[in-house]
Amino acid sequence: MNFDRRGSVLNWMANIIAERFGHGFTLRENTNGTVALRLNENSQCITLAADNVSFTRMDSDLDYTEWDAVAEGWRYVLGSPLPAPGVKSLPSPLITTTAQGMHIAYDILGLMYWMLCRLEEVGRTDLAEHGWFSAKSSHAFKHGYLERPVVDEWLHILGQVIQCVWPSIELKQHQFSMKVSHDVDSPSLYAFKSWGSVVRMMVGHLLKRHDIRLFLQAPYTKLASCSRIHPTDPFNTFDWIMDQSERHGTISAFYFICGHSDPLDADYELEDTRIRHLLRHIHARGHEIGLHPSYGAYQKPDVIRQEADRLRFVCAEEGIQQNQWGGRMHYLRWEQPTTLQALSDAGLNYDSTLGYADRPGFRCGTCFEYPAFNPVSQQILPLRVRPLVMMESSVIDDAFLGLGTGAMAFDKALALKNSCKSVNGCFTLLWHNSDLRSKQRKDMYVNLLG
Repeated sequence: MNFDRRGSVLNWMANIIAERFGHGFTLRENTNGTVALRLNENSQCITLAADNVSFTRMDSDLDYTEWDAVAEGWRYVLGSPLPAPGVKSLPSPLITTTAQGMHIAYDILGLMYWMLCRLEEVGRTDLAEHGWFSAKSSHAFKHGYLERPVVDEWLHILGQVIQCVWPSIELKQHQFSMKVSHDVDSPSLYAFKSWGSVVRMMVGHLLKRHDIRLFLQAPYTKLASCSRIHPTDPFNTFDWIMDQSERHGTISAFYFICGHSDPLDADYELEDTRIRHLLRHIHARGHEIGLHPSYGAYQKPDVIRQEADRLRFVCAEEGIQQNQWGGRMHYLRWEQPTTLQALSDAGLNYDSTLGYADRPGFRCGTCFEYPAFNPVSQQILPLRVRPLVMMESSVIDDAFLGLGTGAMAFDKALALKNSCKSVNGCFTLLWHNSDLRSKQRKDMYVNLLG
């Protein structure tokens, strides 16, 4: 993998640093194997080690060590020692004074490139169910730092060094935020099912679950959902979700499936009268509509484009206008950088797929949104990556962590949220509208919003 720090890579990195710190720093590769970070034409600079070997690798077997920031007089945000992927050992002291400023003997920029571009996922064939690059295959999981936003932690160190070299400048102060989104795989339990399927579900309600209420409710809800999804439908939690978001001053994003490439896709059509009503209702309440590309789309740029166009066309017919269009891949399916490039080419403004299905945590090493970069074409993309920190099923379901909805599950989710708070980042939470059927799940969701 080519890693040319003289071109678009450094421009991309400089953009990220500008977003993070609020100043237009320049980055330039030196002949001695370092990169210089400068502020305008100021003669002072920070040099950083540049490892053009470890952080170009497309595997998960990089070396690993840790750095005790506190022992060397630096502040940490999530605890010491600080994970340091890519090296077997680090010099002590790691950060030293130079004639022009300071030197950091760890390649923070290389780590940023390797993590944010998901380089360890490029070309991988050791994939799990649904074509997933599993969390358990990742370097972060193997070395125990998956639940730490390691890129943000190292940028926090860089920020301290910047303030030492340029004490008169004020760095940008970020505020913790939370973004909630909902993949609309099943907007209704009954409305779009055939009567044969509904009857089979009724038998299950009666014989397996011994729930006479659901047995009687099923045919009534099906019949009453001719023009809109009836409020008694167990999956129709849309108003409840929007109520909670509005109480907590946030906006919910609902991502709709707009194609059928596999039986695992949705049983509804976007043009259906009931879905159109739902789209209008969500928009009228001030919440967001987005794209949930179909199961087989992640390797098919033309399909992603067609489905994005379909969503925009139907929304336009309903008078729905938005400043931005984002979304998330169905089943979190992803092929790097094929899917990334396809979403950008389809005209989406952001994507929020990049979290693991089998474990919550920081797949990209950050809880900050950032500009996308294609590591194969070496191009900055107009798409923004909004990393996914937690999907509810990753924590709750037996197929993954299996913590249920009790104290253990809530503590895990809260710890992730607090990690995002520690770096003043964004806690991104995916919770399906169809996964709020019990009081315990609703309570957990509301408590996480608080």
